Amino acid sequence: MPNVRVVQILMLLLLSVSTYSCGRNVVSWTPSVKAQERANASSSNNKVDFAADVEPILKAKCQPCHFSGGKVYDKLPFDRPETIKILGTKLFTRIQDENQRKIIRAFLAQ
Repeated sequence: MPNVRVVQILMLLLLSVSTYSCGRNVVSWTPSVKAQERANASSSNNKVDFAADVEPILKAKCQPCHFSGGKVYDKLPFDRPETIKILGTKLFTRIQDENQRKIIRAFLAQ
């Protein structure tokens, strides 16, 4: 029978690794010039598209946890625009890049 102390240490290690992976940048993503222009534009004709502009940012910062098959997908699915609109700028705890924040702000303002 395994030592209780060893099991506790393994559980703590597993918890710390899973928490670390959620906050790290899995894929480097740079917003396209087109997305930045749309985010900076004041005209309502230049809408920020969720699938083309916002979702790639979220996939780079929040995958795998908040996407299909992830451990918090059922509570906070980031592949749905309505979830992002509900969360609003609370997403910025993980998204530090100001250009990415501009794109998300422009999406939320639509």
